[in-house]
Amino acid sequence: MYNLLKGKKGIIFGALDENSIAWKTAERVHEEGGVFVLTNAPASIRMGNIEDLALKTGATVIPADATSVSDLENLVDQAVKILGGKIDFVLHSIGMSVNVRKGNHYTNQNYDFTEKGWNVSAVSFHKVLQVLYHKDAMNEWGSIVALSYMAAQRVFPDYNDMADNKAFLESIARSFGYFFGKKSKVRVNTISQSPTATKAGHGVKGFKGFINYSEKMSPLGNASALDCANYTVTLFSDLTRKVTLQNLMHDGGFSNVGVSQEIMEMFE
Repeated sequence: MYNLLKGKKGIIFGALDENSIAWKTAERVHEEGGVFVLTNAPASIRMGNIEDLALKTGATVIPADATSVSDLENLVDQAVKILGGKIDFVLHSIGMSVNVRKGNHYTNQNYDFTEKGWNVSAVSFHKVLQVLYHKDAMNEWGSIVALSYMAAQRVFPDYNDMADNKAFLESIARSFGYFFGKKSKVRVNTISQSPTATKAGHGVKGFKGFINYSEKMSPLGNASALDCANYTVTLFSDLTRKVTLQNLMHDGGFSNVGVSQEIMEMFE
């Protein structure tokens, strides 16, 4: 134990179950000496077992709909009160596509579903940042991280409208990150993670085949949820004070490989 986050306080969005990246991150933050509140939408809290995580880490659970500004304002106010001061780190680990859930092809979207997914997956991040910004709730040199995926830059047909949501998410991180950095030296970054066997990941059509393909393409293999949690801890720590406005690839090298030997052998 290095206590990289000793004395640091934060908010973690999206810890649904023990397979989720947010759950693993909460465990690692706790091990490194950080304290935090956990939050998710009320419906997601009922679906998961976040109370078990809260008990394990000594955290308080505050239900909040991340698309609701009033819910977020209450969340931030309560977090500052419970934690005894301003926030040092925030993890935004939420995303959803109703079109994916309903099996709607990218070329045949239900736009009401599109708007809902866009609001949950991307606009919610802007709302989180804006509430923190206007409430002056972040300490100087704080760190805010959101989870993304490489479909924001490249075509993965079955990732559907989530690809658009992730592209928007990354743009928000850069644009809002500029203003947050100028105002109070707060860092804002996204992590472009390997395909990961979470509840959300399994919702994507052909996920099993793709995760196997990615494993064969990546020289270091796919990054696990725990690997991502470890990386997130470094971004929350003081070791990365000058890292901001970045979309950081955390994918075992997948993003820089044109084709691997293993994939070539499958076609020879």
